[in-house]
Amino acid sequence: VQLQASGGGLVQAGGSLRLSCAASGRTFSSYAMGWFRQAPGKEREFVAAISGSGGNTAYAHSVKGRFTIFRDSAKNTVYLQMSGLKPEDTAVYYCKASSSAYEYWGQGTLVTVSS
Repeated sequence: VQLQASGGGLVQAGGSLRLSCAASGRTFSSYAMGWFRQAPGKEREFVAAISGSGGNTAYAHSVKGRFTIFRDSAKNTVYLQMSGLKPEDTAVYYCKASSSAYEYWGQGTLVTVSS
């Protein structure tokens, strides 16, 4: 599985962005998908995840109520809709595909939130 993340950019505090992660391969629904982020000088942290069927989601406390993860199986793509962005959301955002045996990471997309 190859993952291509996109959609990052510069946004003012309070604004919105939608990140996309396109996956190659025909077994997209077999993988749970997640978004993680890494701010400068900090460790990578979990942001959100969605099950293979899309029926279950999970969020970090810091983004709950502001971010929404969803997937489009027809497009082999998972999205992270971010609203109410804060300067502390500034980070490189990575998507990850996970199965019981494997995990794959995308290359990351930079989100910068100005105050």
